[in-house]
Amino acid sequence: MNIILLSGGSGKRLWPLSNDVRSRQFIKIFKKQDGTYESMIQRVCRQIHLADGQARITVSTSKAQVSAVHNQLDERVNVCVEPDRKGTFPCIALTAAYLHDRKQLSEEEIVIVCPIDPYVEDSYFVELQKLEKLVEEGANVALLGIKPAGVSENYGYIVPKCAEKISPVQEFKEKPDASAAKQFVESGALWNGGVFACRLGYLLEKAHEQIDFTDFEDLYDQYNKLKTISFDRAVVEKEEKLAVLRYDGLWKDLSTWDALSAEMTEPVMGQALYNNTCENLSVVNELNVPILCMGLKNVVVSASAEGILVSDKQQSQDIEPFVDSMNQQVMFAEKSWGDFRVLDVEDGSLTVKVTLNPGYRMNYHSHDHRDEVWTILSGTGRTIVDGMEEQVKPGDVITMEAGCKHTVIAETAMQIIEVQLGKEINVHDKHKYELED
Repeated sequence: MNIILLSGGSGKRLWPLSNDVRSRQFIKIFKKQDGTYESMIQRVCRQIHLADGQARITVSTSKAQVSAVHNQLDERVNVCVEPDRKGTFPCIALTAAYLHDRKQLSEEEIVIVCPIDPYVEDSYFVELQKLEKLVEEGANVALLGIKPAGVSENYGYIVPKCAEKISPVQEFKEKPDASAAKQFVESGALWNGGVFACRLGYLLEKAHEQIDFTDFEDLYDQYNKLKTISFDRAVVEKEEKLAVLRYDGLWKDLSTWDALSAEMTEPVMGQALYNNTCENLSVVNELNVPILCMGLKNVVVSASAEGILVSDKQQSQDIEPFVDSMNQQVMFAEKSWGDFRVLDVEDGSLTVKVTLNPGYRMNYHSHDHRDEVWTILSGTGRTIVDGMEEQVKPGDVITMEAGCKHTVIAETAMQIIEVQLGKEINVHDKHKYELED
């Protein structure tokens, strides 16, 4: 099975745990049998490999999220990076070119495209493999249809020609208004699950019909000039040879706190206490301070370095415009080498706690407008400052002046307090360099 996972999202509806860098698919909230937690992206990739141990997975994601993908997934997963967010059609076109040109995948190969964050049973990905047969039997695009849980304007609608599990498609409509959606539901239409299968050559053909490009590099270079449009509007609505596979198992969209909290295996994650008058309470606390809840009913409480949310669960679906109004820097992010958490922000200084995974290092870099001071809290490793290498251990302090090239290489897991000092502290003040072995 060749499967493309689309990893996007702005990270607003699950604030404060999510942000532009850490969208909902990266939040580790699902408890496994061994007591550890996994994220949506980790859960989905585990389920795919459970269904097909030889599955080839390619994650298509934005530049802002690529480090988190590398942090949470292993080397079995390919990553295609979008230079900009342009909707699912340009994204899928770029990934198709990547698979053909970079991974040498034949145009005759069938690929399955899927969102990265469905909450489903393990059997879901076994079912997805049946889409390949529909393509082999003549469908240009094979869709997955979900029985609607109600009338919604958030999904496309698939009208099958018959009530069988597998059917030709009579009509496809991408995200109709409420009135039309009601008519579709009453007529027996299915929700579009955002999943489809087709031959790689078909994707490339549709991409070349609408975009003038020669190969992957050419498409990548002009990506920011492309029109933002969904694959469903650009291709599926116009396609006549469609087939649909009806899926009747568990399928949920956990894009809001109301939906996500319903799937939490325990009411509290992190430090929190609540009295016996609380009902249907969910608490997720990533801070190192306790939360006490008294008499709360149907409420979600979430706390992280980004902020604190206290909301009625139903009304939590409407937080996006409020998050849009906040002008705040990213306070937590996962990187390919580990993660960082902002501890304190002052005029002229920024204090960050950095965690480095064993064997990883920061980029070799410098800053024009700020000095930095590292204090090693735990672990051992090596620093390289303007070419000079030094072993470091807990308690060591390293000072880098503006313009100084520097990095740290972790031999064991390391924790570092980084203090940035300067009148201009921002993410754009950074120059990267190659580090000679």
